[in-house]
Amino acid sequence: MKKVRVGRLLFALMVVLLLVLAACNSSTSKEGEAEETKEKKTEEKGKEEKKEEKKDGLYSIDDFSNIKTSEGEAIDGGSFTFGLVSDSAFEGTLNWNFYSGDPDAQILDWFDEGLLDWDENYVYTNDGAATYEASEDGRVFTFKIRDNVNWHDGEPVTAEDWLFAHEVIGHPEYDGVRYGSDFTNIEGMEAYHNGEAETISGIKVIDDKTLEITYIESTPSLVTGGIWSYPLAKHIFGDMKVADISSSAEVREKPIGFGPFKVESIVPGESVVMSKNPDYWRGEPKLDEVTVKVINPNVVVQELETGGVDTVSSFPVDQYPKNAEMSNVEYLGMIDRAYTYIGFKLGTWDKDKKEVKPNPDAKMADVNLRKAMWHAVDNNAVGEKFYNGLRWNATTLIPPSHPEFHDETNPGVAYDPEAAKKILDEAGYEDKDGDGLRETPDGEELVINFASMSGGDTAEPLANYYIQSWKEVGLNVQLLDGRLQEFNTFYDRVGQNGDDDPAVDIYQGAWGVGIDVDPRGLYGRDALFNFTRYASEKNDELLAKGVSAEAFDKDYRKKVYDEWQQLMVDEIPVFPTLYRSELVPVNNRVLNFAIGDGTKMYKSDIAVTQEEPIVAE
Repeated sequence: MKKVRVGRLLFALMVVLLLVLAACNSSTSKEGEAEETKEKKTEEKGKEEKKEEKKDGLYSIDDFSNIKTSEGEAIDGGSFTFGLVSDSAFEGTLNWNFYSGDPDAQILDWFDEGLLDWDENYVYTNDGAATYEASEDGRVFTFKIRDNVNWHDGEPVTAEDWLFAHEVIGHPEYDGVRYGSDFTNIEGMEAYHNGEAETISGIKVIDDKTLEITYIESTPSLVTGGIWSYPLAKHIFGDMKVADISSSAEVREKPIGFGPFKVESIVPGESVVMSKNPDYWRGEPKLDEVTVKVINPNVVVQELETGGVDTVSSFPVDQYPKNAEMSNVEYLGMIDRAYTYIGFKLGTWDKDKKEVKPNPDAKMADVNLRKAMWHAVDNNAVGEKFYNGLRWNATTLIPPSHPEFHDETNPGVAYDPEAAKKILDEAGYEDKDGDGLRETPDGEELVINFASMSGGDTAEPLANYYIQSWKEVGLNVQLLDGRLQEFNTFYDRVGQNGDDDPAVDIYQGAWGVGIDVDPRGLYGRDALFNFTRYASEKNDELLAKGVSAEAFDKDYRKKVYDEWQQLMVDEIPVFPTLYRSELVPVNNRVLNFAIGDGTKMYKSDIAVTQEEPIVAE
């Protein structure tokens, strides 16, 4: 059955490409026609081509706004339902200092927040719950928490809470994923982490609301995401063993924050009900209640049409053409700070040293094999066929959501299956048995195990397309365990807890990129999220240069990151497949709603014009 579907899929992709080529070669007029007639026919043809383009499902993110049109008068209070799109239960680690998956972050975002806010350029401002000042040399930051910032139980958020978060994350028994270069850059942090000091010398509590942090190096990343701004309530967690905090009831069952809403009840893995926090520092929220509930990707449209949810965490863009005219919602859109990619397992995680351990004998260690696999897939066609032009071919590992540093001149590696075959031939991957499948240069059977996530209508056909594309150049790639992996299982197996499943050779993942362009958190030697377990001296050098004092010069930093993007194209620990649009349909009853950064519209501003969601006609 799978072979039949793959064959149809490849045929459909070929049709898309042929249609594009035909459109490019069509003429718009005949010789000798009057100018007026030519103009008329050209205009009519343009309209027809636009209709045909929409019919073929090709859209542009440029057609969308990221701020919802607000029409009507807000009622007092009201409720709001947020659909958390997932094919599995959320993990329920509901604390910024410990969470690891996006589903938990989506929930956290409603009831807790960082103390610092940022603008549309991802630079920290003084508009958040805390303000900051930096010393002349850029190493010492003084933070002042606003007097009206309080935890949901009424206790003030203090400088001690902010220090406590750093102490917990830096503690040897910390079991989360946050400890990394942002923390080791703090004076005294490594001595504390290694048990050589009882305190972090670089962090000082000046008074109840004032904290001072001294960093070892001043870097441009500090003001674009490099400061940990999430406090941890010491009056709640201070007497717990650090190793017990993440599994405690205060994280899993009755989490606390200082955001616009506070948690009232949780159905584990399924839903969270929150009430407004009347003491919220920005002012009392307009809504009375927010419910976050998990909805399966297969019923997103139904939930939106029936008013089961007011909006969703993600809308499957492959379903947009059929639902573009949904009458009860307005679609918002923006370029997502994310990309999808194929990753190659090149080593393991060393839990003792807390750094990657490359394996030069790994199955995917040959860069020729990796480059051939990149050449073999046509991501332009994938973006058009599967995602209607709302995802598109990715070329480098810094996406266009960061236009100052994305190298738009770098073409990546082009779709060229003949080049893939030639590379494999020259590298010694030959088909010695005549069965169409290549062996290793040592003459051994080559089977590549591919881990890919379930979720949505495109998950299986897309995975099958990649498998078939690699088969076309002679590579035997098979789905891990013969099936797609659900979200939590997938990330456990690729190593989010430091346990790399040796059965995984390659995987299809997606990265949400932080507000700071610095790639160390994903590709650094000490980054747990570096699931490929790739490291090199050149990579270390360029990543360090990208956050050096010289990198305050934006031109210098761009030059460094251009070189890093090319290094990743050359060494290919992963290859990017698609850049992404984010589409968010919002019920027409909703006011004051926006997506993206720097809009100065907050969750406390959201309101509704009527008690019940509007239902599609």
